[in-house]
Amino acid sequence: MRLSTFCYAVTGLGYSPPWCVNAGFVAGKEATLIVDAGGNALAAATIYGYATAVRTSNRLIGLNTEKHFDHIGGNSYFAQHNVEIWGHPGIARTEEEFDAEINEFNHTIPNSVRRARREAEVFFTGTKLTMPTRRFKPGAAFDLGGCLAEIHFTPGHTPTNVSVWIPEDRVLYAGDSLINGYLPNLDAGGPGAWLTWLDSLEIIEQLDPKFVVCGHGPVAREGDVARIIKAVRKILEEAIERGHSPTSPQP
Repeated sequence: MRLSTFCYAVTGLGYSPPWCVNAGFVAGKEATLIVDAGGNALAAATIYGYATAVRTSNRLIGLNTEKHFDHIGGNSYFAQHNVEIWGHPGIARTEEEFDAEINEFNHTIPNSVRRARREAEVFFTGTKLTMPTRRFKPGAAFDLGGCLAEIHFTPGHTPTNVSVWIPEDRVLYAGDSLINGYLPNLDAGGPGAWLTWLDSLEIIEQLDPKFVVCGHGPVAREGDVARIIKAVRKILEEAIERGHSPTSPQP
């Protein structure tokens, strides 16, 4: 979906029902920045197809907004197509973790026959664990030709979360720093991380985006952005007060 002059969102990519995952891309006059790779090679192929169709002559750059597999799973597809992949210095996953992700997917299949067939492996067809090849620092930016993509470190959900801000169009790719509709995932950290997340929400709020491509859920438009920030902030504040996330067993 086209959001603005330069910015596009690719929404509803497959993951673990009912949680779809989003990605997007920014097509400048010289380069196209792809934001997130989806959870598998099939998702990455979809993102790649849209991104290359908009400006066929552009150089492609890939970027991961965090370390979780629903954002980096498609990296191997991009690497096979010679796309340089950037990410936070802290993104480092292992083959054992990736195997555990596949096993967890398989375990959630309701039908025992399908579990026995390990049909989760079909979802990960052609998917290989691939880390970013380049690492950015705070304050990094990409000149795409006619527009700038600024990298803002917005940790909290994980220490590796970043957001991509396109000031010309006032579009923010927030990754899982903002979630629309779903409960945000607080289980990857504890109260200290949640306090940091509140600081990241302040950064996002000060940018005053017109559109936000959240990591999960519908794209947030100008009239809805403040509501989503308020909702995530409330969930974080309540979790800090209780000392546990809304989705974890109560102590």
